[in-house]
Amino acid sequence: MTDDLTRLRGLLDSTRLDREPDDSAGYLDVLGDDGEQPRTVAGLAMRSGIVASIYQRGWRQGLNLAMGTGGLGPSEERRYAAESLELSKASLVLDVACGPGNFTHVFASAVPQGGLVVGLDASRAMLAQAVTDNVVPGAAYLRADARHMPFADRTFDAICCYAALYLVPEPFTVLTDMLRVLAPGGRIALMTSYRGSWEPQRLARGALSVLSGVRMFEQGELTGVLRSAGMVDIEQEIRGAVQFVNARRPL
Repeated sequence: MTDDLTRLRGLLDSTRLDREPDDSAGYLDVLGDDGEQPRTVAGLAMRSGIVASIYQRGWRQGLNLAMGTGGLGPSEERRYAAESLELSKASLVLDVACGPGNFTHVFASAVPQGGLVVGLDASRAMLAQAVTDNVVPGAAYLRADARHMPFADRTFDAICCYAALYLVPEPFTVLTDMLRVLAPGGRIALMTSYRGSWEPQRLARGALSVLSGVRMFEQGELTGVLRSAGMVDIEQEIRGAVQFVNARRPL
């Protein structure tokens, strides 16, 4: 086991584990065969080895074009997320639904020396690709359910979840658990879908949601959850069918 996987193992809360973590695939796996099977086209795609292999090289670019993010490409997204999270001040970072680690490995180079970035995903295919392409010093990967993450309260200094909340089951449960493990003073950065305000646009995006399984969020849904949880410095930027939301937990 690598030093970073050992450090990740040390972060796990044993009271939240149903089994001993398995490190045989190069990441820690606390799900085993108990991971929930996807029920939508979008969910199935995220478990596909083919999608995992092209995710970093073309899938996200195509997704950005389709959702109209105003020219914000994957590299710009990563810079935007890193700035929003203030990674120079964050020693422990969680990248939720990390996919093949295309954000995780970049974050690892931005945190202070000795920091650790944990990439969490439920897809074996995505994590296998992460281990192949994006294992760097300061990064480690975990297969777990984002609705019930195996960490103690207030563990992480920064949490990122980009291009995932619209795909996962029970997205508000995931968001609530992210807030649970965010430390005082910590920052959260989200990127997800936006249904729109113009009625024909809303109808078209609603139809897409039904066909693909991609959830379209209303403008005030995520910010409302953050506000109710006591988060501060809440910012929201809307670009086409995408919204970027950032916030901080008060000290």
